[in-house]
Amino acid sequence: MSLFRAIEPQEENAGPRPLADRMRPQTLDEFMGQEDLLGPGKPLRVQIERDDIGSMLFWGPPGCGKTTLARVIANRTRSDFIPFSAVLAGIKEIKQVMSTAQASRDYRRRTIVFIDEMHRFNKAQQDAFLPHVEAGNILLIGATTENPSFEVISPLLSRMKVYVLHALTPEQIVTLLKRALADRERGLGNENIEANDAILERIATVANGDARAAYNIVEALVRSATPDASGESVGRIVLTDALLESVLQKKQLPYDKAGEEHFNLISALHKSVRNSDPDASLYWLARMLESGEDPLYLARRMVRMASEDIGLADPNALRVTLAAKDAFEFLGPPEGYLALGEAAVYLALAPKSNALYTAYGAVQQDLERTIAEPVPLQLRNAVTGLMRHIGYGQGYQYAHDSEDKVTDMQCLPDSLAGRTYYHPTHEGLEAKIHDRLAQLRKLQKRPTASNQPDESDTRPGGRDASENQTSGNPHGKKDQHP
Repeated sequence: MSLFRAIEPQEENAGPRPLADRMRPQTLDEFMGQEDLLGPGKPLRVQIERDDIGSMLFWGPPGCGKTTLARVIANRTRSDFIPFSAVLAGIKEIKQVMSTAQASRDYRRRTIVFIDEMHRFNKAQQDAFLPHVEAGNILLIGATTENPSFEVISPLLSRMKVYVLHALTPEQIVTLLKRALADRERGLGNENIEANDAILERIATVANGDARAAYNIVEALVRSATPDASGESVGRIVLTDALLESVLQKKQLPYDKAGEEHFNLISALHKSVRNSDPDASLYWLARMLESGEDPLYLARRMVRMASEDIGLADPNALRVTLAAKDAFEFLGPPEGYLALGEAAVYLALAPKSNALYTAYGAVQQDLERTIAEPVPLQLRNAVTGLMRHIGYGQGYQYAHDSEDKVTDMQCLPDSLAGRTYYHPTHEGLEAKIHDRLAQLRKLQKRPTASNQPDESDTRPGGRDASENQTSGNPHGKKDQHP
C-alpha cells in the first residue's frame, strides 16, 4: 500500500501539477539513467522486482531520480509506504509513525519509511529512527544530495546500503524532453509545440544533468511563447534560441558553498595548480567565481598554494597572490576576477616545491614527540649580572666576526642537535638555495679561528649581551664591546 497518493494535492483543488511531476516515471522500464543499478539483472532492480529490499540510501545530485526511484518502489511494494520530508517533520511526527509501524509489524505488515532530503535531519532526529531500524520495525529509504559520510550518523549509515546515483547525460535528458513533448496524457503532446534537436540539446546542457530543471525550462518556454496567428501553423508554439535566452537570462551553475561540491571544486583547483595545468586552474577558478564563491576565499587559498606547493622555488608566487588579493579588493567584481585568474595561472606555471611544507610538518612532529627543552645558554641574552653569572650567552659566536659569516655554533636543543628539516629541491630558485645550503652546512662543520669565542670579550653574553638593551642595532653598539 502506498501513502503517496494520500498526500499529493488533487488536481481539481490544487490546479495542474508541474510537468516534472506529471512526467515522473511510474515503472522501472520508464526510469531513465542509472543503468549500473537498474539495468536488467542488476541486484537493485532484482530486489525491487521481488519486493525484497533492505534499508538503503540514495545519494546523488538534484534531478537524477532519487525520489522517483522511491516512488517506483512504492508502486511495487506490498508494504505500507510512508514518505517523510526532512524539511517539515520533527521528532513528534517521527515517533507517531514509528508507533504505527510497530503496531503494523504485530499484524505482520511491513512499513517502508522514505525520507527525502535526509541530510536536513539533525542528529537527534536521525537517532529516533535507529532503534526501529535495528528492531526491524521499519525499512528505511533515504535520499540526499550531500555526502552521507558527513550528514548521516554512523550507526544509522552502517545499517543502510548506500547507492550512488549520477547526473543524467545530455542525451538522456533530450530523450526525456522528447517523451514529454509527445506524451498526450501526462506531457505536452496536445500543445502543438515545435522544438528541434538543437534547442533541446541546449536545454539539456543548461539543465546540467537535472531532469527536473530541464522540464521546468521547457514549461517556462511554453508559457512565455506567443503562438503563431497566421498561416498553416496557426496556434503552433516554436521554441527558439531567442526565447530560451530571454527566459534563462544566465545559466545557474550547481553549487553549495557549505556542501561537498564546494570542497570538490576547491580540491580540483588546488590539484590543477599543483599539477602545473594553467587551463584547468583557470577553469576551476572561474567556475567557482561564477557560481557565487567568495573571491577572497579563493585568494586566501591561492596564498596557501604559493607557500605549500611552490615555496622558495619561486618566492615571487607569494607576492603575486597577495597582489591579486589587493587588486580584487581595489577593483571588485567582475574586473577583479582577472587579477585572481592571473594569480592562478602564475601559480600553475611556477616551479613547484613542497620542501617548506614538509619541513614545517617535520618540525611539528618533533614538537609533539620531544620535550620542550630550554633555549641553549649560548643563544640567550645576558641582560643582567645574575644572568651572566649563571651562563647566559656563554659560548655565543657572533657570525659577522667569521670570514664566511657562519659558525659551527649549535642552535637547536641538545636532543635535536644535527636534525635537518629543510631539504630544498632543484626546482627554480630553490636549486640555488640547495647549493647555498650545502655550502653553509659544509662550513658549519669546519671550525676556524674566527669561529671561536672572542677571549677579549670577557662578558658571558658575548656580542649579543646587550641585544635587548639597545634599539636600532640588534647586536649592540660597537663602542660597548671590548
